Amino acid sequence: MDTTYINEVSKYSGKEVRIRGWLYNKRSSGKLWFLLVRDGTGIIQCVASKADVDESTFNACEEITQESSVIVTGKISEDKRAPGGYEMQLGTVEIVQLAKDYPITPKEHGTAFLMDHRHLWIRSSRQVAILKIRHEIIKSCRDFFDNRGFTLVDTPVFTPAACEGTTTLFETEYFGRKAYLTQSGQLYSEATAAAMGKVYCFGPTFRAEKSKTRRHLTEFWMVEPEVAYADLDDNMKLAEEFVSYVVQRVLEEKKEELKVLERDTAPLERVIPPFPRISYDEAVEILKKNNVDFEYGDDFGGGDETVISDNFDRPVMVHRYPAAIKAFYMKLDEKDPTKALGVDVLAPEGYGEIIGGGQREENYELLLSRIKEHNLPEEVFDWYLDLRKYGSVPHSGFGMGIERTVAWICKLPHVRETIPFPRMMHRLTP
Repeated sequence: MDTTYINEVSKYSGKEVRIRGWLYNKRSSGKLWFLLVRDGTGIIQCVASKADVDESTFNACEEITQESSVIVTGKISEDKRAPGGYEMQLGTVEIVQLAKDYPITPKEHGTAFLMDHRHLWIRSSRQVAILKIRHEIIKSCRDFFDNRGFTLVDTPVFTPAACEGTTTLFETEYFGRKAYLTQSGQLYSEATAAAMGKVYCFGPTFRAEKSKTRRHLTEFWMVEPEVAYADLDDNMKLAEEFVSYVVQRVLEEKKEELKVLERDTAPLERVIPPFPRISYDEAVEILKKNNVDFEYGDDFGGGDETVISDNFDRPVMVHRYPAAIKAFYMKLDEKDPTKALGVDVLAPEGYGEIIGGGQREENYELLLSRIKEHNLPEEVFDWYLDLRKYGSVPHSGFGMGIERTVAWICKLPHVRETIPFPRMMHRLTP
C-alpha cells in the first residue's frame, strides 16, 4: 500500500492508500464517522461506516480528538462535495498521539490568546493559507530576479553602523565592541553590484521602532535589488514590473488559498504596469484637496498614504521626496537639490508603503559631505566611500518588505499574521 500526501490523492482514485496527518475536525451521524484529516498539503474527509470497519477502528474514531496525530488507510474515491474533491472510505485508523484539551476551539478567541498560542494557531486553515501565499511571494521574488540575470548575494546581519537612521537600531555587544542588527542589506549590495552588475539580497532586517501600528514588526524580511548603471527611472520601471509579477504569480498559483481567505481578487488583477507616478509635491496636493492636516516637508504617515493611494486603482509611485527626510546615501535631484531621487511604492486598499528605494549618490565628495551632515561616524563608512573612489557609476535599488506585501495581497488587518512567529514591541514569544 502506498503512502501519499492529500494533495496527490487524485492519482489514487479507486485505490487504497495510507495518509499520515492530524485530525482537523470530526462529526458523527450515529453509524457514520466523518473525520477531517489534514497533513499540511490539504484536508481530506475520511468516512467510517460501522458496517464496514471493525469495532476497534470505529471506537478509535470516537476516541480521537482535535489535533491528535493519526495514520489512516482506506480507498480513495472522487466526491465533488468533499473538501479537495476526493474522500477516503476509511479502513483503519492508528492514533499516534492523542491530543487532550487542545486550547484552540471553534469558538471565538481573542487576539492576545491566539498570539500566545501562535505555535498552534498556525495549524488553522486560514493561517496555513496565508503562509502558503507568503511562500509563493518569496519564491516569485527569487524567480523574478533569477530569471533576469541578477545574482543573490547575502549581506551581513551584524553591522558596524546604521543604514536607515540611528534611532531604530538594535544594539548588541560584539566581542568588546558595539554592533547592530541590520536595518537593510543595501550598502553591502551596492558593493556587490559594482562586482556583478545586478544583484539582490534577501533576508531578515531589524528596526527598533516603538510602534504599535498594524504595519510594523521589529523583525521582518526584505528583498533588495541593486543595479549598476541604473537611474531613478530605471529603478521605478524595475519596481513596477517586479510588484506586478509577484501579484500575478500569486493569483495564478494560489487560487485556493485566496478563496480560503475570501480575498476579492479584482483589485489585484489590476496590478499591471504602468503604475501611476506622482511627485511628493503632487501627493501633498492630493492631501490638501482631501482636507488632510499635513505639514509640507514631513514624511507621509499611514493615514496620508491611504488617502493618496485611494486616488488610484493600482499601486502608485511617489518620487522626489524632500532630501531632509531621506537617508544620507540618496542622490539629490540636480534640477532641485532640495529633493532626493527616491521613490516609495504605495499599495492600494489602505496598505501603504511596500517599497522604498531610489538612486544612490555616486560622487565621493558629495557622499562624504552627506555623511558629515548626518553626524555619522566616517570611519565605519570608509569601505562604502571606497566604492565612489574605484569605478563609481550611477546606481539604484529598492527594498520590498515581505510582510507588508503579504498583508496587502491577502488583505489582512495586521502584519502579525504574515509571518509564522511575529516579533513586535511587546511580543517576543512564542
